[in-house]
Amino acid sequence: MILKAAYENIDSWMCLVRKVASSFPGMDFEEHEKTLRAFIDRGEALVCLKDDRVVGALLFSKEESVLAFLAVDPDERRKHIARDLVSMMISMMDKKRDISVTTYREDVPEGCPARAFYLSAGFVPVRLTEEFGEPLEEFVLKGRPQRS
Repeated sequence: MILKAAYENIDSWMCLVRKVASSFPGMDFEEHEKTLRAFIDRGEALVCLKDDRVVGALLFSKEESVLAFLAVDPDERRKHIARDLVSMMISMMDKKRDISVTTYREDVPEGCPARAFYLSAGFVPVRLTEEFGEPLEEFVLKGRPQRS
């Protein structure tokens, strides 16, 4: 079940983050929890729950049109959780704007699953960048025209 994250999801969310932290350059747990609280306050944090446990988590910014964080429990992958989280996020974003996300570059093995997912979801690579001293690449999902 995909829904907006709430404060009662924070402990379970952080358990998931600790489980997948090696996939996120520069992960600082204390800062991530502060960030999570701010995103929850803005209604820009989504969770997938299984038996009241967070098995998928997504942070996004409507203002910046950015997918800021996406993680799925390794034991729950290949069940379309990431796809469902991204679909819900897209439904909440401005349809006219591009949505950006950064992930590891092609030559970084840790980034292969994320890159494959973003490409399959329609994101396209647009530029190489760096964050926290790690080689990353920005992907963009082009804005979708409004239907009249």
